[in-house]
Amino acid sequence: MRQFLYRLACASLVLCSAFAANAMAEPLAKDLFAAHRLPAVAAPQSIGFYSKGCVAGAIAIPPDGPTWQVMRLSRNRRWGHPELIKLLVQFSQDAARDGWRGLLIGDISQPRGGPMSSGHASHQIGLDADIWFSPMPAQRMTVEQRERDGSPSMLKKGSLYVDDSRWTRAHEAVLRRAASYPQIERILVHPGIKKKLCDTVKGDRSWLRKIRPYWGHDAHFHIRMKCPADSPGCRRQDPVPPGDGCDKSLAWWFTEEPWRPAKGPAKPPARDVMTISALPKECRAVLAAPSPASEVAVTYMGGGGPSAPVAASAAQGLPLMSLQPQSIPLPTPRPMR
Repeated sequence: MRQFLYRLACASLVLCSAFAANAMAEPLAKDLFAAHRLPAVAAPQSIGFYSKGCVAGAIAIPPDGPTWQVMRLSRNRRWGHPELIKLLVQFSQDAARDGWRGLLIGDISQPRGGPMSSGHASHQIGLDADIWFSPMPAQRMTVEQRERDGSPSMLKKGSLYVDDSRWTRAHEAVLRRAASYPQIERILVHPGIKKKLCDTVKGDRSWLRKIRPYWGHDAHFHIRMKCPADSPGCRRQDPVPPGDGCDKSLAWWFTEEPWRPAKGPAKPPARDVMTISALPKECRAVLAAPSPASEVAVTYMGGGGPSAPVAASAAQGLPLMSLQPQSIPLPTPRPMR
């Protein structure tokens, strides 16, 4: 009997080792998605959740526009669902009319979405975008400046509160404008910025509901679009709570609890262990889809949309992108304070 149990234990150990070896042999999703410099030729759709998914038929926002510049171009993260790209262009134009010189746009998504090699847990399905709290300077930034320069924090040094010497009514106005679009579901900012808005916004405060406090986000704000109608495989985030958010839920951020480091051994970020099998099965087809003829072919060109690439056939399980121009209408480790 002992010998039988011993053999059974050994067999189980071998089987577990084999499963572990197979899991380790499977490439990381972040490496597979980072290898693609161009999007999947397919009908636009966001697939999965903001922190676990991919995007088909993404298009790029041009590096420079009349009312925007894209930062950190070397990252190749200026891709998104066509509806988000069109909205960013509209937002930049509206903000300019409001008095904001121009948007400095940070990371959106990779060409086919998916987990990134650094930085974000979300931004995977082409519906997230970071906007710097610094407006475009009077003199346009060079590519080198956009790689080197950063956006200053809106907070007092070593504090959770806004630095009044940096904060202006224009910052409030650009956030108000971002929240005005029905497609935008939430906007992530540092808790200190949310508190500043709660303390100073007059008149209509209903838009404050979309402004959600979160770790980081003191030098940029993060806009998140709701799942588009063309994306049945996109999983919605829970709705934002009712009210303006200037309540006990905000007060919690100014206690010690949110800023205590997580207990136990540090866990690696999800992106560093996530394999393709952890993503929706449609993401395999996104990775296997053909690329367009060029980056220019899938870069947004205004009201007529991008020039869609010509391809002989669709990728497995994904419809071919239309060949006609068309009008393009969470979990992270707690950081130290």
